Amino acid sequence: MRLSAMGDVAMAVPVLRAFVNQNPEIKITVVSRPFFKPFFAGIPNISFFAFDEKRRHKGFIGLLRLFQDLKALDIDAFADLHNVLRSKVVRTLFALSGKKTAFVDKGRAEKAALARAENKIFKPLTTMFERHSKVFEELGFTVNLSNPIFPEKAILDSETIRLIGENYIKLIGIAPFAQYDSKVYPLDFMQEVINKLAENLNYKILLFGGGKKEIELLNLLSKNKENTVVVAGKLNFQQELQLISTLDIMLSMDSGNAHIAAMLGVKTITLYGATHPFTGFSPFNQPLDNALVSDRILFPKLPTSIYGNKIVAGYEAAMRTISVENVLDKINSSI
Repeated sequence: MRLSAMGDVAMAVPVLRAFVNQNPEIKITVVSRPFFKPFFAGIPNISFFAFDEKRRHKGFIGLLRLFQDLKALDIDAFADLHNVLRSKVVRTLFALSGKKTAFVDKGRAEKAALARAENKIFKPLTTMFERHSKVFEELGFTVNLSNPIFPEKAILDSETIRLIGENYIKLIGIAPFAQYDSKVYPLDFMQEVINKLAENLNYKILLFGGGKKEIELLNLLSKNKENTVVVAGKLNFQQELQLISTLDIMLSMDSGNAHIAAMLGVKTITLYGATHPFTGFSPFNQPLDNALVSDRILFPKLPTSIYGNKIVAGYEAAMRTISVENVLDKINSSI
C-alpha cells in the first residue's frame, strides 16, 4: 500500500520490479490511487487495486471496507510502504486477523537532524528504495537492487509522434516545476538553458508540467523555438510515461518527474534548492554527479527542508548558485 504522492509512488516501482523478478512465485497487489495505475503496467505478477478515496473507501468506515475488499483477495501479508494513519488502520486490521505485516521506517529523526539549522548532521541518509526493500525483508523476502531491470523504451503512438515530430537525434525532457517554489530553478536561468540547448538542431526539447499556470509559463519558455515542444496538457498520462521512456535525458527539479524518468531507466539530472540528495529521495540508480546542488558555503543551512515546504529567510536565491553553464555542461556531457 502506497497512496501518494506521485514521486513517492514512482519510487516504489523499481523495488517492486526487482521483487517480482527475484521472487517470481509471489503475486503482489498494489493498493494506490487510480491515477498511478500506469506506473505498474507490464510488470509481471503485479495487479492493481484502486483506492476509492471519495466514495467506497472514504473515512474510517471506508477503510474497513478496504480491508474487507483486500481480505477477499486471500492476502497472506501486508506491506505498508506509506505508514500514515490510513495505512496503519488497514495494517492493524490485517495483523489482528493473523496476517504478517511490515511497515516502512521513514527515518524521521535522521531527516530532522539533516534539515535543522543548528547542529546539523550532514550525511547521506538511507534511501527510500532501501527502506522499501527492508519492508519486504521483514516479511521474509530478499530484494537486491544492485542490478536493476527497466522496461523497454515504448513505441510511440501516432498522436505523440505528430506532437513531437521525427526530426531529431537526441530527445531531451525538461520538467522545470515542483510543488514548492524553494525547489524551482529560477525561470530566467531555465530560459537560458533552453535557449542554448535549442541552438543545437539535433536536439528536440520537450517541456513537461501540469496545470494552466505552468502551461502558460512553458509556452513562454518555448516561444520561437522550432525544436522545443510543450508536452503538458497535450497527452494523457499513459502517453506521457511512454514518451518519457524514450528520452535520452531528463532535466528535472527534485520532483515527481525525476522519479518517473529514473524508474523508467532514463538518465536524470536533478537540480536541488532547499532540499538535497542526502535526504534519501534521490532518483533511482542515478550517480551523485547527476545531482546539481546549491552552494552550501554561501547557504550553510541547506538542506533547510526535506520536502521543500519550509521557507528560510535569505535563502530565496540559493538555486542561483547553480550556474546555467554547469547545467548545460552536465546535459551535454551526459547525452
